[in-house]
Amino acid sequence: MVQMTSPTFSRQDWLKGYETLKTEQAYWVDEVEGSIPSELEGTLFRNGPGQFDINGEEYGHPFDGDGMICAIAFKDGKAHFTNQFVQTPELLAEQKAGKILYRSVFGTQRSGGWLNNIFDVRIKNPANTSVVYHGGKLLSLCEVGLPYSLDSQNLQTLGVEDFGILPKDQPFTAHPRRDDRTGDLWCFGVKTGLQSTISIYRFTEQGKLSTESEVKVAGFCFLHDFVVTPNYRIFIQNPFKFKSVPFLLGFATAGACLELDPHKPSQILLVDRQGNLQTLDTESCFIFHHCNAYEEGDEIILDSVCYPDYLKAEPNSSFRDVDFSEIPCGHLYRFTINPKLGTVTRRLVLERSCEFPVVAPRCVGQKHRYTYLATIAKESEPAPFQAIAKVDLETGKHEIHNFAPRGFVGEPIFVPRDRRADSAEDDGWVLTLVFDGERNRSDLVVLDAQNIAGKPVAILHLKHHVPYGFHGSFTPNVF
Repeated sequence: MVQMTSPTFSRQDWLKGYETLKTEQAYWVDEVEGSIPSELEGTLFRNGPGQFDINGEEYGHPFDGDGMICAIAFKDGKAHFTNQFVQTPELLAEQKAGKILYRSVFGTQRSGGWLNNIFDVRIKNPANTSVVYHGGKLLSLCEVGLPYSLDSQNLQTLGVEDFGILPKDQPFTAHPRRDDRTGDLWCFGVKTGLQSTISIYRFTEQGKLSTESEVKVAGFCFLHDFVVTPNYRIFIQNPFKFKSVPFLLGFATAGACLELDPHKPSQILLVDRQGNLQTLDTESCFIFHHCNAYEEGDEIILDSVCYPDYLKAEPNSSFRDVDFSEIPCGHLYRFTINPKLGTVTRRLVLERSCEFPVVAPRCVGQKHRYTYLATIAKESEPAPFQAIAKVDLETGKHEIHNFAPRGFVGEPIFVPRDRRADSAEDDGWVLTLVFDGERNRSDLVVLDAQNIAGKPVAILHLKHHVPYGFHGSFTPNVF
């Protein structure tokens, strides 16, 4: 591990990554350090907010920014970059009006105070959280509404995707899970209220969506992610209270009305293939993202990033003024669940602030040894993510590739070199977008997954910055 003796980042550098990208471009990446492996073939799709204001009127939280899809296609040792904003009706209406017209989930209200927001429960769908190509469809995902379908060749928006069966008001996951053994993509949607309904969907390689099961859960559910195993679909319900009155009266956004109750347990929701629900209590925590889960005998092993609390956006505050020392840190934990005995244990795996855990695609729902995460550069310093970690879950050891002091990382994406079942689990590359605060542009960095701390295999210098994003996916199809 690299030992840092100087400050790992400057706030000025970090803030540059939250500047709106005003252009949509398509070009060959002609500035490359190292060389792009000829075996690296396919398309990396990535989603995140690309616009943080309308005509200078800023959104109140980065999670509310309008979605922008990037595609980096690889073939014959070359790479091509494309980006397009998702043309949602809300984005088009706000651009035409030149001002914010909608309330958003986390921190954005219409101007004019509570009187201009009272009793307006419509929530803007920014289509900004994830993107996946499956069943011949390229989908931009955000859990507050239905996906948007895009043209996989040029990223142009085709329209809302309901798969022919979903009602227009149905929320749909931003975190699907692909079963590499069957080729199915598993998805879910949650309708919340005094009683919440979780719908679990199967999306086949042929492009057909069907409902596997629906379960009712008491109380308000905030479920951002889930995991699948051959016999279970697994959620963790955070012990939230939703204070609806400030939201209804226009004083606060929905996200600001959520409060984690540390005195109540979190609940593990196990849904079997027949739609039966089993609920098990565990220690109170907040979870955005799971890593993976698998079955081992009578037990289920689940790895997740757990927070001690939920950081909500305070009204009239700016995310640009965040104090990193006050942000709860997420750490990697392993849950051991025994459905027959009704027991859950939890142990700390990585005591280092981290997020965006991923595994090799073939390990989804199966036993995994390695996980890759975004993490901080210096273990004890509150800071944004500036490093990529590889954690060996058998030995407990981890390796770090550090981009500090002027680089800021996004989600790692693992791409296998060889898709054969007998190849090594970590035989492949880890791709991540890195914002370079010195040059005010972004790089796509290709790391050797078997030597994460080593010199990058390739660094693709883009012609501009790409604002900090959320999630992406890789497909062997070249678009």
